[in-house]
Amino acid sequence: MSEETLPRVVVVGGGTGMPVLLRGLKDLPIQLTALVTVADDGGSTGRLRNEMAIPAPGDIRNVIAALSDAEPMLIELFQHRFSVGNGLSGHSMGNLLLAAMTSITGNFNMGIREISRVLNVKGKIYPISNDNMSLHAEMEDGTIISGESNIPLSKKRIERVFLSPQPVQPLPNAVRALKKADLIVIAPGSLYTSIMPTIIMPQIDEAIRHTTGQVVYVCNVMTQAGETTGYTAADHVQAIRDHIGEKSVDAIVVHNEPIEQTVRDMYAEENAAPVIYDTDRLLEMGLRIIEGDIIDPTQSTLRHDNHKVASLLYSILKNNG
Repeated sequence: MSEETLPRVVVVGGGTGMPVLLRGLKDLPIQLTALVTVADDGGSTGRLRNEMAIPAPGDIRNVIAALSDAEPMLIELFQHRFSVGNGLSGHSMGNLLLAAMTSITGNFNMGIREISRVLNVKGKIYPISNDNMSLHAEMEDGTIISGESNIPLSKKRIERVFLSPQPVQPLPNAVRALKKADLIVIAPGSLYTSIMPTIIMPQIDEAIRHTTGQVVYVCNVMTQAGETTGYTAADHVQAIRDHIGEKSVDAIVVHNEPIEQTVRDMYAEENAAPVIYDTDRLLEMGLRIIEGDIIDPTQSTLRHDNHKVASLLYSILKNNG
């Protein structure tokens, strides 16, 4: 099968869940594209955004590391974070390289492309936009919280999130990738602060709604304090639909095995609990449910098993093909 005839899979998102998913997908016979959030404003990323007026590099950096086939030492260097108490403290080497390459090429997307080439990245990586943008949340009590890193700290229930300045311009390549996709995967991760900023953008939301491919959401295994406390699996999908339209998600991947009490206790300290998998409501919403034991047993924290999730997603392509 030539590269051009391979199925096109587009993964959308950011945060910690997306690189895990991409590691599992990168060796499958597919054309893989990652569309990554640039709304992060914490830590090294936030400082570079403010000082250099570039989109947030942090999530992109982790995706490059996940899809790179470079020598392990080179990836370790790229992911290195300076800890000494000087001007570089807290900065990540990869963020600095992305900032430098943006400066050299004059464009964030071109900078990503060049670094991807140097680090032998499999697949394509696009920022969802070349614009420096901010995320805001309107809470259920009507207050507005600004800044991706501030939103979960308010401990209030989120009504909706939105971006500024309006209109934010999506990257044309990102829109094109979604329109051509056979499968669009909404990655697990912080629902309102990693996933939403990627999908609520003008033209992106429309492309997801109107795609001829399948749209699958890989559901979080645990709730997240300040974002999804008390949310069931159906609540996660409903939040996505409320933001980008009822016709936006076709299927959901859920973990269907009990979570050990020791792990639950550890997460309870962070006010997180297992996401309840409410089958009846998911079916009422017209969703196809793809379930399995998709947790990586070798990890001390709950992480999706990249190969298990990748094979479930690939089975959707084969069944549709």
